[in-house]
Amino acid sequence: MGNWIINHGLSAFILVVWMGINIFLFVYFYLFYDLGDRFFYTRHLLGSALAWARAPAAVLNFNCLLILLPVCRNLLSLVRGSFMCCGRSMRKQLDKNLTFHKLVAYMIGLMTAVHTIAHLFNVEWYNNSRQGLYDNLSTTLSSLEDDEDEDDDETYLNPIRSRFSVPQTPTYFAFTTIAGLTGVIITLALILIITSSMEVIRRSYFEVFWYTHHLFIIFFAGLVFHGAGRIVRGQVATDPPHNFTVCKDRPLDWGKIPECPLPQFAGGFPQTWMWVIGPMVLYLCERVLRFIRYMQTVRYRKIVIHPSKVLELQLDKAGFKMEVGQYVFLNCPAISQLEWHPFTMTSAPEEDFFSVHIRSVGDWTQKLIDILEQLPEGAQGPKMAVDGPFGTASEDVFDYEVSMLIGCGIGVTPFASILKSIWYKFKQSNPKLHTRKIYFYWLCRETHAFEWFADLLQVLEKEMEERGMADFLTYKLYLTGWDHSHAAHVMVHFDKDTDVVTGLRQKTHYGRPNWDKEFEQVRKENPTSVVGTFLCGPESLAKTLENKCVKFSDVDPRKTKFYFNKENF
Repeated sequence: MGNWIINHGLSAFILVVWMGINIFLFVYFYLFYDLGDRFFYTRHLLGSALAWARAPAAVLNFNCLLILLPVCRNLLSLVRGSFMCCGRSMRKQLDKNLTFHKLVAYMIGLMTAVHTIAHLFNVEWYNNSRQGLYDNLSTTLSSLEDDEDEDDDETYLNPIRSRFSVPQTPTYFAFTTIAGLTGVIITLALILIITSSMEVIRRSYFEVFWYTHHLFIIFFAGLVFHGAGRIVRGQVATDPPHNFTVCKDRPLDWGKIPECPLPQFAGGFPQTWMWVIGPMVLYLCERVLRFIRYMQTVRYRKIVIHPSKVLELQLDKAGFKMEVGQYVFLNCPAISQLEWHPFTMTSAPEEDFFSVHIRSVGDWTQKLIDILEQLPEGAQGPKMAVDGPFGTASEDVFDYEVSMLIGCGIGVTPFASILKSIWYKFKQSNPKLHTRKIYFYWLCRETHAFEWFADLLQVLEKEMEERGMADFLTYKLYLTGWDHSHAAHVMVHFDKDTDVVTGLRQKTHYGRPNWDKEFEQVRKENPTSVVGTFLCGPESLAKTLENKCVKFSDVDPRKTKFYFNKENF
């Protein structure tokens, strides 16, 4: 339990607070509508469905306030910078922004379902009361101020009016009222957004995910106007007062005896816009800043096509500053005006350019590679817009005495930036480098993937040896896929001093790491250190490493502790 608290305590606390607020809002507003005197007559028409509709609405307001904040990338970078003086655990929460975004979305989806189903029942019961299918009280309440010659100050309770010549089914009501029509639009937009966000669609058809996610504009527009219909009405004070405890059994005498004047009703003031206006303004500022960056000039310094369909772009942009492990969003108007894709930078802050390595994994990346392959040598590529840089967990790598860096395939990119920066710091004898040991693991399925990164490792190998710091960097490369011809080639050249795959002195390992053995070794070599474990790779490996960090951390603050960090896009 102690180890779990070290790695997950703050995240769990934030989750409990969020869930607690949701539960409080639901219970408070459920009781408010289920027990409040103002809604006695409304409950007589609708029953408990009134509270079941209004309580989720309150939870929806709160979560719609939150849903945009985790995707305001510039805001998160600003907050991360302001937390540099705070503990790493606080900054670590910012790296889980997309996880929180998904949790909030799930809550919105659940509450929307409950809210919609309850209102479908409400409309059915409103309609039945209007048709006189229930008791005298329900019929009288539904007939209040039902004359077409009445003035504009209507005090009806039942929103289904007599001027409709046909019985109003829930479907008819949904498309002929502000609340109903906006509710249908909001629900359809939400269904498309959630279904297109499924992992299988997002990975295989990113464009579908990207474009349908922009239905959030319609969602929020509908949300702001949804409450303007004011279909849920409650009793208001009159002079003389209408006491429902006395008058509820005498509906035929209302307005005829002084103790039972006609009750007056009014809809509540729409409040949703007050919840969401702040986040909407922040997100609008985010998009304006993105547009400004879109208009800024970006020049190509170098274009290289590496093996395994990996594209390297070295770019220049005026005033651009970065830190290790950060990422940018790229937009190529020649491919799509709207699509922005995240890529971790592989350059170091000490370099006068920034670079990204892009693997062909979808339509957008393949089209970009195709365009650049057709360019004449030395020519500038198509217009490229850059938004960022934005911070990630890897920014904190130099805050740890010891760091474990684990990259899978192209997931090595943030660690390329880190290792390059280390090389520059050693070259410049930078006294600010507090890290004294780095363990680097790279897992790849094919041998070609090692080629573009091996040169950097060779330079680091040589630099560490010349400075007498060969133990500073321990790296292990794992090949997880090979054929018989490759195995035979390795056996023939097994006695060589350098590896046949990478040319490095450290031989390539075949298969996957034994993580228990690796963590035990790190703990043994660093018995009193705080170890930062950084992963850029699949979720399955993340869960494994997260469990290992918990397993091998010691509750004693004087002994080894592992903190898990994962890149999230």
